[in-house]
Amino acid sequence: MPRITRAALIQATNDEPVDSSIEKIKQTMIDKHIALIAQAADQGAQVVCLQEIFSGPYFCAEQNTRWYESAERIPDGPTIKLMQQQAKQHGMVLVVPIYEEDMTGLYYNTAAVIDDQGAYLGKYRKHHLPHCWPGFWEKFYFTPGNGGYPVFETRFGKIGVYICYDRHFPEGARELGLNGAEIVFNPSATVAGLSEYLWKLEQPAHAVANQYFVGAINRVGTEAPWDIGEFYGTSYFADPRGQIITEGPRDKDAVVIADLDLGQIQEVRNVWQFFRDRRPESYTRIAKP
Repeated sequence: MPRITRAALIQATNDEPVDSSIEKIKQTMIDKHIALIAQAADQGAQVVCLQEIFSGPYFCAEQNTRWYESAERIPDGPTIKLMQQQAKQHGMVLVVPIYEEDMTGLYYNTAAVIDDQGAYLGKYRKHHLPHCWPGFWEKFYFTPGNGGYPVFETRFGKIGVYICYDRHFPEGARELGLNGAEIVFNPSATVAGLSEYLWKLEQPAHAVANQYFVGAINRVGTEAPWDIGEFYGTSYFADPRGQIITEGPRDKDAVVIADLDLGQIQEVRNVWQFFRDRRPESYTRIAKP
């Protein structure tokens, strides 16, 4: 039986020079995303996910303690409070990735999940952190996530989150499936080059291996002065058969909309019995350091 959820992904450029004040950068990006969220609402979106660290540039392109100032508490910081108001105003679920301060000097790359009444449901903290050339110095800024792989029950489906570099690790994607996820969002900041060819391989593979929908989000443009490469957009949704069903542009801001029939999950699982045929008792190396 069809269960249709209209979902949206927002991809956007950072328009504010990175040498502006932290406050100005955040305000510019927040204002832009509020307008894009309104566009999604006008198109009937019920669930909307923003890009990784949506309220600023991808500052991990350098190692500079200045950016610690941009971190906020979750859910008590101003950005999440504002997004709770937006979720309630539009009657939509919001997935909001920001830089989180847990305590003084302890930071995470986190996504908060807010329901359509504006209630804070919880958060996912990115587990897998790159620290490599050129310009992905995430261990300078973040502590690895410690909250497991939660799935959030909403009126529009069961939602999981996996952030950017996480997508290279199928173990967490499987955990989300076992925890009941129907839609998994992967907000990202990834540039053309080494891993671009994986962009449309790994996440559709997670979708088909775990028989859920995946929403893959990538920001757009280049960010001076770092210029680590082009953030190539092309945000998309993949269905439980691993097929890409809609895709955004490569080079501009966009709201990418898709109608996801959550009833398709049951249909696909009735054919491909991957969860039934798992052999966890035979896996000995997978969870060892």
